[in-house]
Order: sequence, then C-alpha cells, then structure tokens
Amino acid sequence: MRYDPDIHHRRSIRLRGYDYSQGGAYFVTLCTQQREQMLGSIVDDAVRLSPVGEIVQQTWGALPSRFPAVELDAFVIMPDHVHGVLVIEVGEQGAASSAPTRLSTLARVMRAWKSISAIKINRCLSRNNQPVWQRNYYERIIRSAVELEHIRTYIEQNPQRWTHKHPSP
Repeated sequence: MRYDPDIHHRRSIRLRGYDYSQGGAYFVTLCTQQREQMLGSIVDDAVRLSPVGEIVQQTWGALPSRFPAVELDAFVIMPDHVHGVLVIEVGEQGAASSAPTRLSTLARVMRAWKSISAIKINRCLSRNNQPVWQRNYYERIIRSAVELEHIRTYIEQNPQRWTHKHPSP
C-alpha cells in the first residue's frame, strides 16, 4: 500500500521544539519486533540473558566509545524490551560533543545502536536482514534529579514486575 497522508498518521513522540542534541539525560525504551522474547528470561526475579541479550548488553556498553559525549546510566534487558538512561554531555560550544563535526543527538545514538545490535543479532541467529527492533522507541527527557532516581528505581525493579505480570505456569 502506498503512503497516503490522509490515512497514515504517524504521530511523533518527540517533544516539539526540544533540541535533542543539547545536554541532558534521556530515558529510552526499545521493544523487539512483535515483542519476541529473544533477549533472555526472568528467573527468580532476575534477568538471565540469552546469547542475543548478551549482544544487546555488549553493544549498549560500547556506545560511549562510539559517542564520547554519551554516558550510560541505569539499564536493564528484559525478555522483549530494554530500558536505559543515556546522558549526553554538552561541549564548550553548547552542542553535544562526540566528533568534531557530528552531534551526538539522541536519534543518532539510538539509530546507530539499533543498527549495530540488529546486524550482530541477525548474524548470531544465522538470518539475513530480519527486523530485530520495533520501528521507533519511547523516550522521555529526564528533567530533575528526583525524576532520574524514580526512573533508576523503575529500571532496577523491572524484572520483579515482569514476574508478577507473567507468572510461571
């Protein structure tokens, strides 16, 4: 089906007018394609990563080497999604500094991570160019230290909530 703007309405989740290259903390959530539980399992309220989940962890942890302006904070891998906090540091000119001519915008960081992790996951699963992640991702600008602490707690407790929502038979 061809794109028809009268039928296909894709609502942006971005905060209108916000400069995502400015410094700050961002809470992101990404889901696997069709919520496939490929990243691991929850056993006794703890995450047990699959080989695919280990790839996700490794590629997430490598983000600061690709984007030096990015710092990683709280992070959890769930069976079908991930939650993480990224902090983009601001350089001297007021723009996020990663490479001299490229800004570390949230979109650029997430696009790179989704692409790199998907390539490695598909290689691990011996498949070609299959979608791994849903098309978009959820993000929230973290506006205060109190909010950051609430999000860290939410991330830390996510495996326990999973167990209560998905009890074993």
